[in-house]
Amino acid sequence: MERSGPAASQQLSNGPQGLLDLIGRMLGELRAGAAVPVELDDELERRLGIDSLARMELMLRLEQAYDVRMPEHEVQQARTPRDLWRALAAATPREGMTLATPSPRAPAPHSGSGRVAAHAQTLVEVLEAHARDAPERPHITLLGEGAPTTRTHGELLQRASAVAAALQAEGLRPGQSVALMLPTGLAFFEAFAGILIAGGVPVPIYPPFRASAFEDHLLRQARILDNAQAVLLIGDDRTRAAASMLRLAAPGVRRVLAVETLTTGAGAPQPAPRGPLDTALLQYTSGSTGQPKGVVLTHANLLANIRAMGTVLEVDAQDVFVSWLPLYHDMGLIGAWMGSLYHGIPLVVMPPQDFLSRPSRWLRALHEHGGTLSAAPNFAYEILATKVPDDELQGLDLHRWRLAINGAEPVHAQTLQRFARRFAAHGFDERAMMPVYGLAESAVGLAFRPLLQAPRIDCIDRHLLHRAGRAEVVPCDAPQATRVVACGLPLPGHEIRVVDEAGAEVPERVEGRIEFRGPSATGGYFRNPEATRALFDGPWLDTGDVGYVVQGEIHLTSRAKDLIIRGGHNLHPYELEEAIGALAGVRRGCVAVFAAADPASASERVVVLAETRETEPAAKAALRERIGELAVALLGVPADDIVLAGPHVVPKTSSGKIRRVACRELYEHGLLDAPARSMTLQLARLSLGAAARRVRAPLERVAQAVVAIWWWTLFGLGAMCGVAVAALPSLPWRKRAARAIARGMLWASGLPLRVEGGPRVPAGPMVVVANHASYLDWLVLTAQLPATVRIVAKQELASHALLRWVLERVGTRFVARGDPRRGVEDTRVLVQAARNGESLMFFPEGTLTREPGLMPFHMGAFMVSAESGLPLLPVSLRGTRNVLREGSWWPRREAVGLVIHEALSPQGHDWQAALQLRDAARSAIAADCAEPVLRAGEGAAATAAMQ
Repeated sequence: MERSGPAASQQLSNGPQGLLDLIGRMLGELRAGAAVPVELDDELERRLGIDSLARMELMLRLEQAYDVRMPEHEVQQARTPRDLWRALAAATPREGMTLATPSPRAPAPHSGSGRVAAHAQTLVEVLEAHARDAPERPHITLLGEGAPTTRTHGELLQRASAVAAALQAEGLRPGQSVALMLPTGLAFFEAFAGILIAGGVPVPIYPPFRASAFEDHLLRQARILDNAQAVLLIGDDRTRAAASMLRLAAPGVRRVLAVETLTTGAGAPQPAPRGPLDTALLQYTSGSTGQPKGVVLTHANLLANIRAMGTVLEVDAQDVFVSWLPLYHDMGLIGAWMGSLYHGIPLVVMPPQDFLSRPSRWLRALHEHGGTLSAAPNFAYEILATKVPDDELQGLDLHRWRLAINGAEPVHAQTLQRFARRFAAHGFDERAMMPVYGLAESAVGLAFRPLLQAPRIDCIDRHLLHRAGRAEVVPCDAPQATRVVACGLPLPGHEIRVVDEAGAEVPERVEGRIEFRGPSATGGYFRNPEATRALFDGPWLDTGDVGYVVQGEIHLTSRAKDLIIRGGHNLHPYELEEAIGALAGVRRGCVAVFAAADPASASERVVVLAETRETEPAAKAALRERIGELAVALLGVPADDIVLAGPHVVPKTSSGKIRRVACRELYEHGLLDAPARSMTLQLARLSLGAAARRVRAPLERVAQAVVAIWWWTLFGLGAMCGVAVAALPSLPWRKRAARAIARGMLWASGLPLRVEGGPRVPAGPMVVVANHASYLDWLVLTAQLPATVRIVAKQELASHALLRWVLERVGTRFVARGDPRRGVEDTRVLVQAARNGESLMFFPEGTLTREPGLMPFHMGAFMVSAESGLPLLPVSLRGTRNVLREGSWWPRREAVGLVIHEALSPQGHDWQAALQLRDAARSAIAADCAEPVLRAGEGAAATAAMQ
């Protein structure tokens, strides 16, 4: 940032020309470095294209240049440079920011996170439980002008009950929708809770921000009100005019109510019982890829998501959530507020405008209030990492900030690294940064990175991803490398899969459409059966996103509707948009790359829409040429059309996301600025690749079907041979024959199998433990372990008479699950068998799931090893889950690995010795199973705990 030498007073005495020059130079950075003439009465937004983020940048530069602290309200309200000049005259001398010393917090006066509301079935029951347990406990602290204002749980329930009584007096009936157009404030929480208590369904909509987008805003909100069938609209003094106009546009709204009058009543609401399956919220999607749709979320959906996130994040009574996120957005509403409400932890909240006017205020709140949890989109972390001046960070202490959740938009690897580097000196631990993945259709959260792990960045071949849909690892400094951030594992009780165009699940590192299912999943869109049908693929929900999986973690590469299919290649817009946005002359964040139909060629065109204030033909021609070069370099194909438009042409959602579908519609209807062709279509160069891909896809599916048929034929033959083997008179004969059949089946299947560490197998009796990822594990282990090893299986397999007879004849031992008394007795029997010289093989996870992840181990195998004194042999299975997932009947030909580790000797015969064996074995298996290590409560096995 620039800084002038003369004193601020002398600069001001020289008149406003210095201000105009500074604005011109800042704008000139977007126009190839040329100075831009600026007049005192030019409109900042319409004429100069200075939006909220640019206004923030301008304020920071003015403060640096004039050594002052600008009055933020005046800067936010300024319409012209003349208004900014008046604000400069009212500015105070610049001094280092003074951060208050965080006061030590007493332990929270409740027994533990979420326990108070553990049995609640609705959000109203959650609030009532906390109001009964500790009505004086602070719940929400609102930051803003003046001293912070706090609401306790008891106060919130009292004022929300007054709102509920007033709404019922207005004729609100259970199940009817009520729209909320309120800025961030205590009134929002009171009105939202009041609607629920009255039996209504809240519909948060966002207030208008920009005068230039006022008409578009009202039209979009009117469509929401019409779809939601809202009967009442709640606003305040600041939104009353817009709310009144909305009522005219949405005739179903009977009345616009002022929140100030609703919260002052003293009446008691009539009981309006609502159950867990009743709708608690209509969350309208941002509309980044189409018209907004109302996601129906029940109380059960919301509580399942909140509980699952709390389990993964290990929320406890000492946590404090700090948020500036908008309350009409799911991350701010559900993640920040409802999560804090459920777990009974303090929520410190500020209006989004306070962050945008001075981003360091977010960090200041974390410092002064001892914040441990916070969340924001990637752009907010980028601002803090690159824009905030050092003197606003003096004395900043972030050591309590244990989770910085990064989601709601593409997460950039460079941002993560820059943020961690800058704030390490202020106590920020890079492991606190948590990239996540979520969507409104899953309430808010779907995938979270494991705790205490630094973000994982996958460097892959960009061209191979575009050409073949495979995420092949390359060195991060390779020219073709692109960096993709891992966004976590599915929440407990939830599942994610990646499927191809035919709906078949794809292996790891293969790109496809992302689908999910789980207790947080919506039942559909409100009054939109067509969109609801498109959302569901059987029991799975289509996220509309594209990505791939590595070791269970989801990696996002694009939106499905944003995907450009050009010449048979899948092209992703995000990286090109970011690169174009960094060009001089282009407005950052105002670039859209999308596909448009070409009737002449029956194909899709690659269109680049970029906002610029360039008007000179030569400068625009140079800009088009540079954009064309970037398109070829990053996409591998030329852009068919490059549209250079003026400011505010690119449509965005309320949260600032590019609406690419809307861009395409505007383009195809000729409603954008007149386009200028940068390159002609080059279909001839791409036709061969397109034809090859069109032919290859069905051939691959046929090949997979042939493999599946052959393998199930082998399985049937093996099963028949197994019955014959079971009839042999001697157990050693039966064991050796079963081993030979397993080896023959693996050989005939052609499955690539790599075995490491074979010589490490002890010569005598032993206890073997292996991870359990697939039913194929039995076949691989039977083929590779000594024939003397007897597998320990769950009792459920003995329920079928013929199967039990075969398994018993080949020496299988059974153990009961879920019955502690029977389990203890089974362990005693196995200990005695081991002492008698039997070799036993356990799956210590106890079960298998379709989701990747090494689950916690049960203690049986390790007690057997410790008490018998037999060595423990850890074995890692890798890749079997990709061959045949649990619940799937469609095997694939994928590489399988078996790693035999060094045998472990028990260091005693007691419980402590068994624990040491368990920890050592799990560590060894985790090192080579190529799957994430799950802790207790994580993974699909935790489904019951989330209900």
